[in-house]
Amino acid sequence: MAIKSIDDVRDVVYRKPPKYLPLSSNDLIQYHPSPLTWDDQLFYFLLPDRFSDGSETLDKLYNSSYNGVAIDTVQHAQAWRDAGKNWVHGNLQGLRSKLGYLKELGITTLWIGPIFKQVKWSDTYHGYGIQNFFEVDPRFGTKDDLKALIEAAHSREYQMYVVLDIILNHSGDVFEYKYHNPDYTGETFDVKGFYAAQNNASLRLGPVDDSHYPDGAVWPKELQNADCFTRKGRIKSGGWDKKPEYWDGDFYALKDIVLGPDEPYAFNAPSALRTLCEVYKYWIAETDIDGYRIDTVKHMGDGPARYFCSVIHEYAQLLGKDKFLLIGEVASDEADGDKKAYITVERTGLDAALGIGNVQAKLWNLPSGNVNPEEYFNLFRNALYLDKGSHKWLGEKLVTMIDDHDQIWRGKEIGKARFCSVSGNNKLVAAALMLNLCTLGIPCIYYGTEQAFDGSGFDGDEGFADRYIREAMFGGNFGAFRSKGVHFFDQDKDVYQAVREVAKIRKREIALRRGRQYLREISGDGMHFGLTRKMDDKSRIKGIVAWSRVFANVEVLCAINTDPDDGHEAWINVDKEVHPRDTTMRYLTQSPGGNVTVDPKGDRSAVYLKLGAGQFAILK
Repeated sequence: MAIKSIDDVRDVVYRKPPKYLPLSSNDLIQYHPSPLTWDDQLFYFLLPDRFSDGSETLDKLYNSSYNGVAIDTVQHAQAWRDAGKNWVHGNLQGLRSKLGYLKELGITTLWIGPIFKQVKWSDTYHGYGIQNFFEVDPRFGTKDDLKALIEAAHSREYQMYVVLDIILNHSGDVFEYKYHNPDYTGETFDVKGFYAAQNNASLRLGPVDDSHYPDGAVWPKELQNADCFTRKGRIKSGGWDKKPEYWDGDFYALKDIVLGPDEPYAFNAPSALRTLCEVYKYWIAETDIDGYRIDTVKHMGDGPARYFCSVIHEYAQLLGKDKFLLIGEVASDEADGDKKAYITVERTGLDAALGIGNVQAKLWNLPSGNVNPEEYFNLFRNALYLDKGSHKWLGEKLVTMIDDHDQIWRGKEIGKARFCSVSGNNKLVAAALMLNLCTLGIPCIYYGTEQAFDGSGFDGDEGFADRYIREAMFGGNFGAFRSKGVHFFDQDKDVYQAVREVAKIRKREIALRRGRQYLREISGDGMHFGLTRKMDDKSRIKGIVAWSRVFANVEVLCAINTDPDDGHEAWINVDKEVHPRDTTMRYLTQSPGGNVTVDPKGDRSAVYLKLGAGQFAILK
């Protein structure tokens, strides 16, 4: 049955919660329970259009001879670039076929980019331009495909949780202004009308006849009201951190929805927000999803975010999902953007924020040797500026990742690209991912990083060039490394194997998931210890960076070599109360392997490590 209004899903959303049904009832619905804690999980984020179409075969597996074949002529290069602007036809069935690949990698939670129905005539392959909030976009598949994917992920064979990317702040490009694409000025602009299926604004901005379903206007019909949209034009280039412009303005052509005032207390939810709460209750009840990643929380305001989090958490608990996860994207270019993200988590009831911006920049640059390691570790250290006394607080409240689909912190000046776009970083990506998996936070891998995707292809005339960091994992006409027609699901890839090894160790060692975190001092001579630091602003650290995770008097020591070309060795300070003299620590990683002796060095305990170029190690 086509779902056109909130009334059409009430029987699903408001059926008796299983917690309150007799155990003998034939109507009992067993929903998938939440994990004990989300910081035990390893996330994997993908855009379904760019991940898999299910047609990958062994004879089409990528090798380096395919590099650049799609851009061997000017015409081919332009065709490859143009392909990246549009849908390349990855789908939900393809994603389901790759659960084994992800399970073997060590992934325990899938974060799937938006799968809801987009404006039919637009190129919003990324999923953030929704026209029908109650349907799966047919280019991704069907609602049954989504349910089958989640059921398979939950199965004993794969044992994964699934988090869906959702949007409340805006819809797709569903109406046309009377005067085309105005910029934000603070005034409310006249609207010509909703777009019909033929991409003409011939429908009035109000309730439309059901005959325009599914491709005309916006659905559910409760959103077909002028008061559901701010109608204030698009955010200008200098307005992304200006209030109230970034609350009320449109994301380019995506139309801003009225969610209510920023004030989180004494909040009265407007009609559009109440409608979207019912929509996202429905998807929990219908698909058994385990969490949501909420797009553009900063642009929603704390009041609407707090209301939504309260409603969804309470509803999920009725279904037995006591720790239903709500992750907020709280992006900011401001210097104190990270602090604002954490404060937003506290004020709104979000479970976690994405560690983008400054956190991501430091996580990227530490293994590259471009920042002092303490700059990254101090982002977590006791959370002093938040008046939080525990390392554990940030461990549960932050999702960290090196690459992602936006790379907001790099911006126009640097150009968007992946970690491996930088010279030498392809030799350091395994160490970078090990840092991501073995430091505080909920670690997340962006699809393709485990295959060392470089995200290159930036064209200075095309601004941000998001498409280049959204390569097609299955190849098609927009494959990574400027290729086409070959896929990248290579389980023998050295980076894939490195992640697999670290993920297994992390799963065994609770200290790597929940322990406190300490940056360790090192020494070249065993006498003079200090933190690894750059010589000056222009230099690059090439050497060993080490840290410990400590949990219940158990210390796990982690180290990386930030030099992509040469090996290094050093004494590493360890906890002398946990490790008295002449005890040993053993390598949990296969290489270098063996044991090392804990030696007294003055008033310290220390171990001597030798790491090859770009190598990492974990010891216990």
